[in-house]
Amino acid sequence: MSILQVEKLGGLASFGGMRSHIRSVGRIDTATLSPDDQKAIDELFRSGSILDSNVADSFRFRVSRLSVNGTENIEVSEACIPAALASCVKDEFV
Repeated sequence: MSILQVEKLGGLASFGGMRSHIRSVGRIDTATLSPDDQKAIDELFRSGSILDSNVADSFRFRVSRLSVNGTENIEVSEACIPAALASCVKDEFV
């Protein structure tokens, strides 16, 4: 069992930025994901961060998980995130 913390960042409103009053976060247990989604997530962590700097005001997702090496973090473009992870994120006012 592994819990992923997912945070949505960027976009036109700069979600998650220092001056932002909206934070978009979620948590999901990998055991609840399909085998295909689990495989996609493992591949993302193996590949490292995948960001498309050519898309202005696009969203990116920071995904964190605990491993034997400590906390692992990656950032991926919105187009690369599995839908199950993107859908666990909810907006909250801070």
